[in-house]
Amino acid sequence: MINYVRTRYEVLEESDTWLRFRMDTDGSRSQQVSVHHVPDDDGEWLEISSPVGWADQVDLRRLLELAGSATVGGVAVVDGVALLKHTVPVEDLSVREEFERPLKLVVAHADSFERELAGTDHF
Repeated sequence: MINYVRTRYEVLEESDTWLRFRMDTDGSRSQQVSVHHVPDDDGEWLEISSPVGWADQVDLRRLLELAGSATVGGVAVVDGVALLKHTVPVEDLSVREEFERPLKLVVAHADSFERELAGTDHF
């Protein structure tokens, strides 16, 4: 998965267990996204997350309402940043259907939520 991301997107930062990269969205906007490898007792997972805004600067209740109508993702606050997150199992992972599709959906929703709630393109 790491090589797949490296060849398609602008990698901003990486470690042994995660990548942070930028994807273009609508118009001149872009969106940061992270993919973390998360081992678990039940197997291995990839967590896709994309920031929506600083948690203290967005309406978190409205974010929960927006995320509730999204096809993928859940909402979390990590280090003061409101995120849209989605997790996929690594076992039998098809790049197109089980990674790329939710990746693009998470990024599109996060960018849309950022635009609506923060009015910026900071992330």
